[in-house]
Amino acid sequence: MVQSANVVTLKPKTLLAFDEYVRSAEEAMQPSLNGRGSFLWSDLNSNRGQQLRQGQIVAQLWAGNSPVKVPNGLIHDWIGAVFVPNVSVEQALSLVQDYDNHHNIYKPDVMESRLISHDGEDFKIFLRLLKKKLITVVLDTDHDVRYTMLDAKRWSCRSMTTRIAEVEDAGTPKEKVHEPDTGYGFLWRLYSYWKFDEKNDGVTLECRALSLTRDIPMGLGWIIEPIVRTLPQESLIHTLEATRKALVGG
Repeated sequence: MVQSANVVTLKPKTLLAFDEYVRSAEEAMQPSLNGRGSFLWSDLNSNRGQQLRQGQIVAQLWAGNSPVKVPNGLIHDWIGAVFVPNVSVEQALSLVQDYDNHHNIYKPDVMESRLISHDGEDFKIFLRLLKKKLITVVLDTDHDVRYTMLDAKRWSCRSMTTRIAEVEDAGTPKEKVHEPDTGYGFLWRLYSYWKFDEKNDGVTLECRALSLTRDIPMGLGWIIEPIVRTLPQESLIHTLEATRKALVGG
């Protein structure tokens, strides 16, 4: 693990700021989900749509040029999109909901994956995540996931972590799973909002990912900053790339 980084604990004021940010973000999402606004973020800009049709993955911070600073933490708000030609929304949903196979689809970021329970469009899942940037961090995560059908061609999905615990010496006899919200603070919360839209002979997939990490303490920026600032973007792009690759059979 990180011998030179200090161990931290998620503070109530940090979590409160994140919860307030999530509530505001979800409220702002509603028009796109109930027909009072554009369903897709990528449709709001013609250049984005053109880039997607050319096979590019488009990703950026939702607003501003840096994470949102909150007391003792940072909120990372990224949005990304990819277009997958010649597939249906049913195929896309079937792939993404194959949680027992996520460790194959999204490796190496997902080391282990397991469907815990499934009731209608509600899923409870377990993922063991690997975060590697200068150092290696392994996280055991539980998620509640809900899918919503808007119409036959459009679906939305909300995934929220209910537990994130750092794992020390993962995969060895000395493996130890720490208490949630303790450790090095490289990921405390992760909420993901997916949209699936079938049109133009394919499916556009969008994901907006809101994550909460520790802040960057004085003197440790050289090791912590690359992790908390660049991993959210890299993880989102990798997820979209891996989804497309799996859908096209590559």
